[in-house]
Amino acid sequence: MIRTVKPVKGLMIAMILALLLLWIGPMSIVSAGVPVTVTIKVNGETVKLNGSAIIAEGRTYVPVARIAKKFGAKLNWDNANEELYIHTALNDTVVLGNGVPVIYFNDERYRMEAPPRLIDGKLYAPLRTLASILHARLSATDKVIELKTVQPATVTEEYGLDGIIAQYGSSKTGLLKRNGLLKTAEVTPGTKLSVVVPDFLGKPAKPFTEADLKLLAKITMVEAGYESYQGQLALANVILNRVKSGKFPDSIRGVIYSGRQFPPAHNGLLDKSKPHASALRAAKDALNGKNNIGNAVYFYNPAVTKGAFWSSLDVVATIGHHRFAC
Repeated sequence: MIRTVKPVKGLMIAMILALLLLWIGPMSIVSAGVPVTVTIKVNGETVKLNGSAIIAEGRTYVPVARIAKKFGAKLNWDNANEELYIHTALNDTVVLGNGVPVIYFNDERYRMEAPPRLIDGKLYAPLRTLASILHARLSATDKVIELKTVQPATVTEEYGLDGIIAQYGSSKTGLLKRNGLLKTAEVTPGTKLSVVVPDFLGKPAKPFTEADLKLLAKITMVEAGYESYQGQLALANVILNRVKSGKFPDSIRGVIYSGRQFPPAHNGLLDKSKPHASALRAAKDALNGKNNIGNAVYFYNPAVTKGAFWSSLDVVATIGHHRFAC
């Protein structure tokens, strides 16, 4: 199962100072899951977080819903898939998934530096990333972090694209992409431009086809449909790890239909497979970069599969009935 970040009590003042430094300069990795008491203001109004901010892997995580609502965003939580749908005040559509490093932003997929995390039933995300999604700027003084809405810039005859780039420090490519524009000729007087450009817009996620998703979900269903979501996610990642390893075929289909690791691919069971919702979610999350078994490229049920080869493998994780190994 997903391991959520658990708050750790007894934070030292130095940790709070380290949090504030995050916004004015580089920060080294801090212990995961450390709660911090800090005041966050949105457009001058103090936000009640309904819980602590969390420092994890050198980033400060905050409850997404609590902050987003202060910026006028509308939200919808999909509990079955652990996904949060956000419609921002600027009409951007965003989908964030628990533990999933890929963000859906205006129907395009991008890879974030760090995934959101489900903590005590609430989805947390890195504050800097969240601020950029909500078209806000960050600043910090003492123990207060302030987020302020940045209004879109309106193009005029005197104030064109170059002037906007100079004022807000964006690149021309990034600014056009942020606004769904293909060329500068589309920027005419009267055009309103969003000027806060999230870093992830420069990191498109690796694409996958609907056929890839369906096939991965089908093999996940056949091999681990009776397992938990975590067991299904692990199985899907075995396939994807093989694709990336260089030791197996370099496609999902090639991996599944080669060799003898997946008998259902050769006896007709795979063709008849009808993935349930959990298997589909596991396949999609794996394709979007969620991984709970590292680089494992083998899986087996120790109650059924035995022998010198399997005993020689380095087991990375045991989930349900399966062991996952390298």
